[in-house]
Amino acid sequence: MPLAPEYEAMFAQLAENEPAPAISDLPTDQAREVYRAMRPLLAELPIHRCEDRIIQGSQGDIPLRIYTPEGDGPFGLLVYFHGGGWVIGDLDCSDAVCRQLATQAGVRVISVAYRLAPEDLFPVAVVDCFDAVCWVADNMSALDGNGKLGVTGESAGGNLAAVVCLKSREEKGPKINFQCLLYPVTDADMTRPSYEENGAGYLLETQTMAWFWDTYCPQESQRSHPYASPLRAASLAELPPALVITAEYDPLRDEGEAYAEALNNAGTPATYSCYPGLVHDFLATAALFECSKPGLAEAVNAFRQHLA
Repeated sequence: MPLAPEYEAMFAQLAENEPAPAISDLPTDQAREVYRAMRPLLAELPIHRCEDRIIQGSQGDIPLRIYTPEGDGPFGLLVYFHGGGWVIGDLDCSDAVCRQLATQAGVRVISVAYRLAPEDLFPVAVVDCFDAVCWVADNMSALDGNGKLGVTGESAGGNLAAVVCLKSREEKGPKINFQCLLYPVTDADMTRPSYEENGAGYLLETQTMAWFWDTYCPQESQRSHPYASPLRAASLAELPPALVITAEYDPLRDEGEAYAEALNNAGTPATYSCYPGLVHDFLATAALFECSKPGLAEAVNAFRQHLA
């Protein structure tokens, strides 16, 4: 279907401005500032309680932000990994989505500030995210958890959520009850049709994804490792049930669909939804655009079902 009217209007407004340099053409610190401007804090979004803390991971400190909804616990615990191609993004960039997930789903959300490339290359982000999930599982009672643990993330964060599930299976780590992968990166192969159709003009572009991969995992031989490209895992059996959400105008659309299909083929229940008329990173506008709210609602309902 055509681009959603709200996004069409947004792109038309952007086109009236002077062309901005691509994120991939900026120094890393400037690219991070641009992404922060794209996903600003929306402090007016309700949350009962929000606290920052630092935990000790196996390779250093890991900052967390914990969102607690109203009501009496115990709560399902949902570990969230932000997007940004493993290079940009932080706790503030994901704050709005985490507030909405916690408040609407009635779960306690633990957002993870994993280390970024190029300062820390693959697989450091994987280790940080797995350590964070282990800490949450080990502190289930202290976090007033109900025994249910889920993982979720957007884009590169969806990649990390999928990879944490693989790593937990392989290393007999914590039991993860549910994974929700929001327009995830699942494969380093950028030749699928959705890259051809949507690789320019829809926020996330092919050259940006190439820059993300080159920055996060510069050794191309490592990109076929399932902890970088989970779609290439030898087996996707015995993983947590999944919801995979993608957008029609997203270069990552086809690899998300392929991952959901591969999960189902391996006997891991997976629901797949592709939202027509939307672009990558659309949950960033779920507090503002009506067209983005159904995708958020589907994730919220899934969390209620699997983590209540």
